Amino acid sequence: MVKWLTPPVPLPHPTPEIFAHLVDSGFNDTAPPYAALTGVLEGREHLLALITGYLPEARDGWEWCVDEAAAGSASFATELGRLTADLHLALSTLPITSTAGGAAGSRTAARAYEALAEALALTEGDDGEWLATRADTMRQELAALEAGITSPLIRIHGDLHVGQILQWRDGYAVIDFDGNPTVTDADPHQPAARDVAQLTTSLDHVAQVAIKRRSTPPAHAARWARTARQGFLAAYRSRLAARNRPELLDETLIRPFEVEQECRELIYAARHLPRWRYAPMGVLHTWYGEEPRKENIA
Repeated sequence: MVKWLTPPVPLPHPTPEIFAHLVDSGFNDTAPPYAALTGVLEGREHLLALITGYLPEARDGWEWCVDEAAAGSASFATELGRLTADLHLALSTLPITSTAGGAAGSRTAARAYEALAEALALTEGDDGEWLATRADTMRQELAALEAGITSPLIRIHGDLHVGQILQWRDGYAVIDFDGNPTVTDADPHQPAARDVAQLTTSLDHVAQVAIKRRSTPPAHAARWARTARQGFLAAYRSRLAARNRPELLDETLIRPFEVEQECRELIYAARHLPRWRYAPMGVLHTWYGEEPRKENIA
């Protein structure tokens, strides 16, 4: 498989380094990396394309995981937790340079509050009015980030949602290590809880997709999301413990990172994909004790 970067991206780029490290670490739950194609453009070397192995019968999580939600099956969650833990164990051994991660944690709370403020400003209509009524509660949940970051900083995936998890003929594989395209200047070295929160919220988004596209009853979808999240987190913790690295996960960071992620989903919807707004709004309604209005999920 050849992934062409359009436009080409100036080097350094995170993916070649991560691919090389994952290979050295023995992490195999990804499309096998073969080569990076580079070229000099306007006097500077750029990454032009990434070449990886083909995974037969691969489907991304917005397909296979929605099927699981519609069927009410969460057995996949154990393997998803194991895969994510193994990814973080491998990435945790990638050295942090002398400058990388130096300001990590110092702006974590500020960036989260900024995301909430931007989501409030960009979300219009009835959804915006409802969101404003929950803003104080959301700020209270984000306040946990003001205590700072004490857990280890590792090179995270940075955009780890179910769409980045392929289900293929021989299992599951994580792809796309380019970082989060919607967050500018994000430090690549963050707590593992950031990736974990992105995955748990994406399971909640899958439930909303199942409601909208598969006519799954909201109560059934919410129950499936809870079961899937619990199974994922239990397997993730167990794997870290088995490898003597339980300190990689600071669970107190998961909820505030989840809240921030939903704000970023609303920002993404407002700027790039308005029809996506139903998913984060549906999640927020579920979290804060009110089912979304029928017209928002139909």
